[in-house]
Amino acid sequence: MGERSCGASIAEGNGVAQASADDLLRDGAARHARGDLALAERLYRRVLKLRPGDGNALNLLSVAARQRGDLAAALELSAQALATQPDSAVFLASRGATLAEAGLLEAAVAALGAALARRPGDATALRNLGQALCAMGRAGEAVAPLRRAVEITPQAAEPWIALAHALREAGQEGATAAARRALAVPGLAPALAEQARFLLAALGAEAPPDRAPASYVRDLFDQYAPRFDADLEGRLGYRTPALLAALLAQAGVAADGTRRVLDLGCGTGLSGLALKPWARRMEGLDLSPRMLAEARRRGLYDALHEAELVDFLTTRPAGFDLVAAVDVLNYLGDLGPALAGIAGALAPGGVAAFSLEAGKGDAFALGEGLRYRHDPTHVLALAAAAGLSPLAREDTALRQEKGVPVAGVLLVLGRG
Repeated sequence: MGERSCGASIAEGNGVAQASADDLLRDGAARHARGDLALAERLYRRVLKLRPGDGNALNLLSVAARQRGDLAAALELSAQALATQPDSAVFLASRGATLAEAGLLEAAVAALGAALARRPGDATALRNLGQALCAMGRAGEAVAPLRRAVEITPQAAEPWIALAHALREAGQEGATAAARRALAVPGLAPALAEQARFLLAALGAEAPPDRAPASYVRDLFDQYAPRFDADLEGRLGYRTPALLAALLAQAGVAADGTRRVLDLGCGTGLSGLALKPWARRMEGLDLSPRMLAEARRRGLYDALHEAELVDFLTTRPAGFDLVAAVDVLNYLGDLGPALAGIAGALAPGGVAAFSLEAGKGDAFALGEGLRYRHDPTHVLALAAAAGLSPLAREDTALRQEKGVPVAGVLLVLGRG
């Protein structure tokens, strides 16, 4: 009788733990869906205490970590989840999305392909696969999964926008129609509407706005951050920071470590490495939190700011001796406000240094690459109106794009 009682007690105890873990997991998922990541993560960890190695809890924790921008934790947790069920389409898709955000694109494509082999109708995995292929320069291959994604979820704007980008990059017809289809989605979020219209402007179907949408720039560089340095310095032959530093020296701006330097659009800090010899104190500014996280790891900057360029400049009158913008102003069309802001942020005798993608004739034009080109003559007129005088200029190739040099101009200007 005692043995039966003991056995019944153990079974009952396990049943209670099982039910409790399931309830916690459901509650965590509900909190997660409402955006309460902190509480959701606490609930998932309670599940793991009751049921160590629970794949669902590990997978949901990895998703939350990815949403917080902690890609190292997301990668570890998604690997642990997948190890519990290697054939799970859900875990494979989640692992693929995490790998893609971490810039591990080949592994991401493999994981997403495996997920779709098991669950072909997963629209999110199809979109993630298409976007990963586009990021690898394989836009032609991206079109098919993205077409399937919009067939499955025709009332979701993100797949239409992703398809429009892929068609544009692949040089195929239909990009304009896909962007317009995104705009027709009921209840479209304003940020997505801005992105669709910006893409239409790049395709010549709408007038270009004065600047790229902040949400587009933030999302673009958040996704690009993990592979930014390797891509630019390797595949794209990026050398603008070093070229601009050389032009500063040529203009007679001594690299004597005495200046307060502001690195606009600092990204991962590649430009900061080139500017550091001029700096007594160096601050960086960027819209992308993930870019700023990469820059922070370099240990170059005395302060880093997540803010919009013109808004920030107005808060620091005469606060800097050198303001640099490396490969940044090409996301702005009308440069008048930015140049006035740079001039206002410079102390008397201060120096501005920046790169532009070179255009001709128009004050500015939005290219198919979704960046603005500027006529240097017009820019110099705007600079003069802001109180900036030319000290040095160099026409050069800024990087390679699809195997073709991107024509640019470097300018160093002084404030009297």
